[in-house]
Amino acid sequence: MQLLKNPNFDFLRWKWQAIALSVVVILAGLGMIATTGLPLGIDFSGGTLIVVQFEQPVTEEQVRNAVDPLPGEEVVQQYGEAAERRILIRLPQVEEAVEGNSLEQASASVEAALQKAGLPKFAIVNRELVSAVIGRDLQLRGIYAMVASLAAITIYIGIRFRFSFAVGAIVATFHDVLVTLAFLKFFDYELSLNVVAAILTITGYSVNDTIVIFDRVRENLRARRREPLDKVVNESVNQTLSRTIITAGTTFLAVLAIFLFGGEALAGFSFTMLVGIVSGTYSTIFIASALAIILSGAKARTAAATASSGDAVQSGRKQKRARAS
Repeated sequence: MQLLKNPNFDFLRWKWQAIALSVVVILAGLGMIATTGLPLGIDFSGGTLIVVQFEQPVTEEQVRNAVDPLPGEEVVQQYGEAAERRILIRLPQVEEAVEGNSLEQASASVEAALQKAGLPKFAIVNRELVSAVIGRDLQLRGIYAMVASLAAITIYIGIRFRFSFAVGAIVATFHDVLVTLAFLKFFDYELSLNVVAAILTITGYSVNDTIVIFDRVRENLRARRREPLDKVVNESVNQTLSRTIITAGTTFLAVLAIFLFGGEALAGFSFTMLVGIVSGTYSTIFIASALAIILSGAKARTAAATASSGDAVQSGRKQKRARAS
């Protein structure tokens, strides 16, 4: 299916602007994460999470004041639409609460605090209990899974393509992960197991998109060895543009439906996927291709400089031999 007929956009004209934009977004996100940290979901941090539905409207401040006497730093926020009158309350795992029914006791203490504050009648509609030990284990497993997947991708691309193309694809993959983490921080989403799963999914999505374009570049280079690399890469991006738009567009619409109608449980996952799809398409066109050209040009200049210096040395030796004779 050809969405666009013979497109001829000069994408690489904007490569430096695209790289600069990515650097700004990534640095801003990493700066915020380094300053205030990335909020961890209940899967990783451990503790008690309760969703309370009130019969009458209440404010977050009222609920926050009610649970404030409890140990630890509580997180209180609206859950879902305001008309549903649902409030999410999360308590961190405290040091004393590590054995037995401590998490159950924390849940009961939240209910008691809400009743003591004289708030309207409520019902517990959702409750999640995760111990700190399990949270740390899940956190390590999530990190190991992400590192292992990126390492496998690096090895695969390094074997399949020339060095400059492999570096471009690998950098684009890390770019997508960092941009996604930055947007999670910008919009204050927690890092949960669902989010980690989404990040692993978009790394594979991004690499697949990049490989499709690089395969077309490799095919075109075989037929047009004398043409400049930037021209061949730009034509290859245009030749696969319809496929890129259709694939990214249909995936984006499907995930957007999950984001809009899937509820709070899938909000973090779908938001991560939405950012990853946009970032992956953007990095494939602008970042991976641009870096492949930049690195190939640097390698060519280095080779030319080495050959030139070698010729100069040879010429000097010939002149010395001529004067000696």
